[in-house]
Amino acid sequence: MSARARALLAVSALLLVAMYFAPIWRVYLNAPQYPEGLGMQIWINTVKGIKENDLENINNLNHYIGMKRIVPDAIPELKLMPFIVAVLVAGGLAAAAVGRRRVAQAWIAVFLVVALVGLVDFWKWEYEYGHDLDMENAIIKVPGMSYQPPLIGSKQLLNFTATSIPGVGGYAAILALGLGVLALVIDRKGVVAPDTARKAATARSAALVA
Repeated sequence: MSARARALLAVSALLLVAMYFAPIWRVYLNAPQYPEGLGMQIWINTVKGIKENDLENINNLNHYIGMKRIVPDAIPELKLMPFIVAVLVAGGLAAAAVGRRRVAQAWIAVFLVVALVGLVDFWKWEYEYGHDLDMENAIIKVPGMSYQPPLIGSKQLLNFTATSIPGVGGYAAILALGLGVLALVIDRKGVVAPDTARKAATARSAALVA
């Protein structure tokens, strides 16, 4: 790989470090009775309210409609993510240091699989929280109603508008994946161009001999 492609690959890996210092995902809840809104942030190892009491207020609302409480310590993925991201960072830096295209391709492939699995797992978590309701103890009961927030975008849930978007850490991960792919594209152009020039030179030589 070219020096520029390897540098991009290293920057791609280092961008993932942002996930340790900024939220990966944000979920907002807006309703007339909450003019300032409620929200929670999903970090690499925990879930927090955007404002000090937001998570507790969200859990209190969940109780009214029969949803489970959101307890960060009970979410196993939050214990695994710091190690998974650390492996991705180390793998990306190793791929940049080795400088072999196939190693870089393997890292990008693993990165993409981890990202897709993470999104599917998040959707599944939202689905379970929104559908596994304790209707016997729920104060507000709406037959056939589920409360799954969107994976990304906005959705109306009773009188609340739920909005789900990446946080700074999530955008850093998206940018990291994009830079990794760009590194492969740049390297590919660097490989193809000399090969094309070599073929052209061979053709000219053959024409002169003829």
